[in-house]
Amino acid sequence: MTRNDPPLDLTGWIARIRGCEMPVFSHTIDALRTILGDDRASASALAKVILMDAPMTSKVLRLANSAFFNHGRQGVSTVSRAIVVLGFNPVAELALSVSLIDSLLTGGLRGRVHAEMARSFHAAVQARWVAQRRGEGGSEEVFIAALLARVGEMAFWCFGGEQAKSLDRCLLQSPVREEDAQQIVLGFPLRQLSVGLVREWKLGSLVGAALELDPRSRGPERAVLLGQRLARAAEEGWDTPAGRQCLREVADYVGLPAAAVQAEILANAGEAARIARTFGAPEAAKMIPLGGLPSEPLAPPAPSGPDAQLQLRILQDLTEMIMSRAGIVDILQLVVEGVYRGAGCERVVIAFLAEDRLKLVGRVALGSGADALCGRFVFPMEGEPDDVLDAAIDSGQSCHIHVTRPDAPGAGRLIKVTACNEAFLVPFGTSAQRIGVLYADRNGKPMDEEGCRAVRQFALQASLALEIEASSGPLR
Repeated sequence: MTRNDPPLDLTGWIARIRGCEMPVFSHTIDALRTILGDDRASASALAKVILMDAPMTSKVLRLANSAFFNHGRQGVSTVSRAIVVLGFNPVAELALSVSLIDSLLTGGLRGRVHAEMARSFHAAVQARWVAQRRGEGGSEEVFIAALLARVGEMAFWCFGGEQAKSLDRCLLQSPVREEDAQQIVLGFPLRQLSVGLVREWKLGSLVGAALELDPRSRGPERAVLLGQRLARAAEEGWDTPAGRQCLREVADYVGLPAAAVQAEILANAGEAARIARTFGAPEAAKMIPLGGLPSEPLAPPAPSGPDAQLQLRILQDLTEMIMSRAGIVDILQLVVEGVYRGAGCERVVIAFLAEDRLKLVGRVALGSGADALCGRFVFPMEGEPDDVLDAAIDSGQSCHIHVTRPDAPGAGRLIKVTACNEAFLVPFGTSAQRIGVLYADRNGKPMDEEGCRAVRQFALQASLALEIEASSGPLR
């Protein structure tokens, strides 16, 4: 567009990008979609379309040989072999994506284009991981859907001319939200341009479903949305409330402890940068945030009281983890998360007896200040019958510590460390011996019987996991 051209509306932009700015991509996608829509189409027909474009052929083969797509590490030197190893549809979708990225690396506001590409590659890798962790099929389709979901934003910054420059100035000079700035300058949000181009180019039902997503959906389109949110959260900072909320939501959706999710998300960012370079977008790769997870371990806001439905969901997840022989550390992390979120506690510590059983030491913790508490949670075990810690290990009985009740006269040294005179203590272990305690409090607020029952239930799950591990060999 030149300075004197009248501003285009949404329909005008869709027509311009498809017919004037990206005719080569339009031709490629028409050819690929014709093949994908024909149940009788052969692998040779798909190979022929790809081989007509030498740069596309080279990139498709590089991607087909990457560990990210080629899980079996089978050598691929021809397009025909790539179709055999990866599958007909994945190779066609890769070719389509390569063509799109090449078409968008030709000009425009390069910084904005690369930023959108960085976000899209990052979202695609995170979305694929979410789908895989959920055990859902079609993770490659999820990757492509997340990669293409911001096609309108990428195309606009590439071909937007004066309107793109006006929007760029508005975003730089005004504190308004991105979508508000788009509405002011263009008269429509760029997300609608993505929706229109996805329909125009028939980029697949999953991309369209993700763009028109019901937030409550739990299908593959949900994985696409979570991938996009993770990519945006990485840019804005994990220590922001939105970043932490995103991590919590993803951990809950994939059924993993929050600490494990953080580590895997960080690894995914590095993978996204490698994939962007393989697609031929090295500048975008440099813009993918590779670090900056929360400086403190992720701790979701503690609910005001027990949440029975959340308890049930976490207990079900625990049962699945235990039956599948998941690692004890991961199981115990989910146990403390269950007590923290499901039982409405504000600090949770799991402590183990040392090998000589002469000392009790905090090992896993969650909550506000819980890491510091875990570091202080070290107690000699001297077999004193009046001490709540010794008594819990010796008797196997849980204990409700309450300032107004004399039930636990030997709680002095525990309260000195925890600075809290209202807490719940539950021993756990195997049928042969108790090996630790689960401590939970609400930072001085009362512990009701409902919450105490929930803590006992989660401690029971920890015991069950240890019992199953012990049955297969000595406890480690």
